Amino acid sequence: MSDLSHLSIPSLRGKVSAEEWQARVDLAACYRLVALFGMNDLVYNHITARVPGEEDRFLINPYGYAYEEITASSLVKIDFDGKVVLDSGTGYGVNRAGFVIHSAVHRARKDVACVIHTHSPAGMAVSALKCGLLPLTQNAMFFGSIGTHDYEGPAIDLDEQARLVRDLGENAALILRNHGLLTAGRTVCEAFVVMHWLEKACQAQLMAMACNTALNLPGEEVVRLTAERYRPGQRRSITEVEWPALLRMLERRDPSYKD
Repeated sequence: MSDLSHLSIPSLRGKVSAEEWQARVDLAACYRLVALFGMNDLVYNHITARVPGEEDRFLINPYGYAYEEITASSLVKIDFDGKVVLDSGTGYGVNRAGFVIHSAVHRARKDVACVIHTHSPAGMAVSALKCGLLPLTQNAMFFGSIGTHDYEGPAIDLDEQARLVRDLGENAALILRNHGLLTAGRTVCEAFVVMHWLEKACQAQLMAMACNTALNLPGEEVVRLTAERYRPGQRRSITEVEWPALLRMLERRDPSYKD
């Protein structure tokens, strides 16, 4: 039988601020949801959340945990220089690429509370297309504009950070060419829902292109109008609608993410 003793770590509830604990619970839920919806990649990729009240620190997964194992207490707190501020006691370190990519976005975008990076098959496939994401479906039109970043190899060099930030701009989503997808949200739930929309848009585009027939592209005004109607403030808050339903889904399956 496999030794799972390293997964039994002390709870941090009551040992961190109430605000940080809530951020941990939401981030752990996000990891579980990414796995549940099939967007994870073994122990790789990363999702981060800014620590409330600590502007230069964020939470990230221990490098070696599967997404379905992540709990609120297992998350590691690091600063923008990659220094571990609070080790969860898992015995694992932090993925350097996760630090490089996510610290760049959190440092540059004060409005961003959560950053998600995935290597889903659909996301990687669209990232390899010269045309990128096309406005073929309503999901693909939600973003209005979406950034693109050319592949430079594994993201472990600090000098790539400036180009990542430049290419993301003020957008909520970024296609990392020949690599995968990235979303940035004002909340954990916003970043997840945007990633879910983006993933579905990529899947639908690949299915449509595989039919080997002419594609129907809506007019520019329709695309603009759709993006406008899904801007923040133009519809009910994502936090108000989608997130509680997603948490109820997790509760029915495995509530241990809150540990």
